[in-house]
Amino acid sequence: MHLVDSHCHLDYFTDAEIEDILARAKTAGIGEMVTIGTRLGQSSTVRRIADAHANVWCTVGIHPDNAGEEPVPTPDAIAAETEFPKVIGIGESGLDYFHTKAPREVQQAGFRAHIRAARLTGLPVCIHARSADDDVAMILQEEYAEGPFSFLLHCFSSGRALAETAIDLGGYISFSGIITFPKSQELRDIARDVPRERLLVETDSPYLAPVPFRGKRNEPSYVAHTANMLAQVQNLSPTTMAEVTTANFHRLFARTV
Repeated sequence: MHLVDSHCHLDYFTDAEIEDILARAKTAGIGEMVTIGTRLGQSSTVRRIADAHANVWCTVGIHPDNAGEEPVPTPDAIAAETEFPKVIGIGESGLDYFHTKAPREVQQAGFRAHIRAARLTGLPVCIHARSADDDVAMILQEEYAEGPFSFLLHCFSSGRALAETAIDLGGYISFSGIITFPKSQELRDIARDVPRERLLVETDSPYLAPVPFRGKRNEPSYVAHTANMLAQVQNLSPTTMAEVTTANFHRLFARTV
């Protein structure tokens, strides 16, 4: 069985920890993972980690929580960070109205810049959406009307309407350990109805460890528990779910093929 952790933050761990984490991931059947950029100024860090490990990819971008730390970059400036061959996506970007660490208008401008960089490069944009479903949907629809782009709603914990908007626009949806939490039945109901050809899985580690590790530091090996829950929800075998999500990953992140 070969699984992909489509979204993790390996730069939050020390180099020594990364070696142990990757060893445990291999044992658990996690064949590949993507370490995600959250600040353009730290893109060299995620690139270095990806370059050091054959089965690790990376993305570059600015997390919405960090959007107010520097001027909104131009799409060209973001696109320039993708020239390294192991950069397979843009982001994470998006909107987070829960933490309110950056003004909404700054987050929105940054989100649009990342989408336009995705359009320039042909790489997918990894989208963070928290407490901002309506505005995320609005921006996706408005930008898509200007020209198509590929995208992934990562760590999906939003409502059904946003999921349906994403699917209608050709987007993909990734589920994290949240789907295993006892009180996440509504999320499991949404996951049940997502077309299987649009599904991915992730850890968002070191956050959101799935049951039975909830409350502990998360890591890529734990994505198997999320995938198993998603398999149950979709009425698939774990092996089939691994095959489906891995195929979807390589279709969306075409630079990995």
